[in-house]
Amino acid sequence: MAILHKIKAWLYLNLLTPDPEDYVIRPVSERTLSVTEICETAVSRGGADVSAPAMEHAVNLFHKEMGYQLCDGFSVNTGWYTAGPQVRGVANTPQEQYDKGKHTLLFEFHQGSLLRKELQNVDVEIIGVADTEAAIAQVTDVKTGSVNDLLTPNRNLKIAGYKIKIAGESAANGIYFVNRVTAERTKVDSSDIVTNNPSELIVMIPELTAGTYRVEVTTQYAVSLLLKEPRTATFDKTLTVQ
Repeated sequence: MAILHKIKAWLYLNLLTPDPEDYVIRPVSERTLSVTEICETAVSRGGADVSAPAMEHAVNLFHKEMGYQLCDGFSVNTGWYTAGPQVRGVANTPQEQYDKGKHTLLFEFHQGSLLRKELQNVDVEIIGVADTEAAIAQVTDVKTGSVNDLLTPNRNLKIAGYKIKIAGESAANGIYFVNRVTAERTKVDSSDIVTNNPSELIVMIPELTAGTYRVEVTTQYAVSLLLKEPRTATFDKTLTVQ
């Protein structure tokens, strides 16, 4: 089958194994497309036989109804992806009921059969070893155990990376949660940094409102000396506060 698509990827040192020459492959996200943009390209590139606004209206109606049915406990299979509710956390007795303070309700999405079929048409181009002067490799929400996905305000977040220790006198240094819609930046108070190591930070997540965020770490840390100017490592995954 002909290769129709190509995804670029960088190599990053694998912090989760003892092998010093073990790398993980991380795709490069070109950018995030909105429903509007996808509908526009479906018309301009894909030859859709309806207008982009009409398609966007139908898609939004579908998503609204899908969300309603998911909240009633139904699972969804579109062929391109499947979705369904999941409760994380444990019950310590047979009589225990759901507790929002102890358990987490979320919806999980997975690739469907049609999307898996398309993988045959995709090639991955490794473009080299990434510059790891400062980089965030993975974040873990301690409350839910979610990796690179959820944020639980007022609970701990583990940030794994390279040269991310907060060091230096610049007022810009610190860990930030940036709202992807409003661009509002919320800085973690220095007293809420629990662990501050070159390859791992553990911080208390601020009281963030529901929405999507990215994490940034700004520091002057270097192995042998402090940098004159701070540098910022931006995590490329979107994180969600429910």
